[in-house]
Amino acid sequence: MDTHRPFVFIRVYPCSSVVKNPSVAVIDIGSNSIKVLVAGRAADGGVTTLQTATIEARISAGISQDDPRLGEEGMARGLDAIRRLIADAAPFSPAQTVLVATSAVRDAQNGEEFRARVLAATGHAIRILSGNEEASLIGRGLTCDPALRGLRDFYVFDLGGGSLECLAFRDCRLAQVASLQLGCVRLTEKFVAVATAPFAASAQLAIGSHTRDLFARSGFACSLPAQAVAIGTGGTVATARAVLGARDGKSFEQTDAVITIAQLRALLAWVGALPLAARRQVPGLPPARADVFPAALATLIAVAEWGGVPSYRNSLFNLRYGLAAAALHGSFAISTLARPVFPPRPG
Repeated sequence: MDTHRPFVFIRVYPCSSVVKNPSVAVIDIGSNSIKVLVAGRAADGGVTTLQTATIEARISAGISQDDPRLGEEGMARGLDAIRRLIADAAPFSPAQTVLVATSAVRDAQNGEEFRARVLAATGHAIRILSGNEEASLIGRGLTCDPALRGLRDFYVFDLGGGSLECLAFRDCRLAQVASLQLGCVRLTEKFVAVATAPFAASAQLAIGSHTRDLFARSGFACSLPAQAVAIGTGGTVATARAVLGARDGKSFEQTDAVITIAQLRALLAWVGALPLAARRQVPGLPPARADVFPAALATLIAVAEWGGVPSYRNSLFNLRYGLAAAALHGSFAISTLARPVFPPRPG
């Protein structure tokens, strides 16, 4: 039975300036949340954010089963969320609206049924991205982040509800990519016996062991130079940043983008000790994400311990930005995006 609580709608209102260039709307149908980005082309050729919104729809309940299927309630929440986000983007009159789905729909036996429902209800077709396509587009999205342009060697770990996308950039070029079934919804269903209880130490150990095993079988290696940094994208790193900031009386914008593994361990010790009802009251933690947050933290910690990573540097430029950049530049053909290149810093 699907017991997910009603979703939470989070909106960032558009900037006051109105751009005359054509805009695009990108809707990312993830396992845990569905998000929209409305973007235009900046004067320098980059991407300008006009509006973003997120609905925690959790379409992926049951994703860890041997025969994963999208439930009726999850599909209904997902369809309603997509309708609302399309309406949210409508005032910008986007020249193109792109809908993509990742792990939950990709892995579900009835994913095509969900796609058909969305097409019938909205007139928009969903493109299902493979794991490697998703990772490559995340890489392209990161090229939109001006804070990363000075980096040459770095890793990217994007943790979602169904999967973990892993990338390694060497000398600004994508050298490795892997998509692993380590999403927080998936691992919560697999290893957390009682979701309403405090997070058990045995669950953390099991998640750590499972994470190491999948990395060993994937062939992905942390083999970059020692000074390489790890970029963390996705809802878990951003939520950890928000919770730590709220605890210290800071807004999200005032928080440090770098989160150490020591901070993540302390955060897991704190929120993991709380039963779900109390966890849902933690400032900065969306109530709809509270049940999967401990497993997500445990996964990020396990990845860092496996790779010898001391911290994650959070970036908000992600899959949606990669899709927007491709659409704005007329290159929404995944095969052309396989090796995103970061422009090196002049001089």
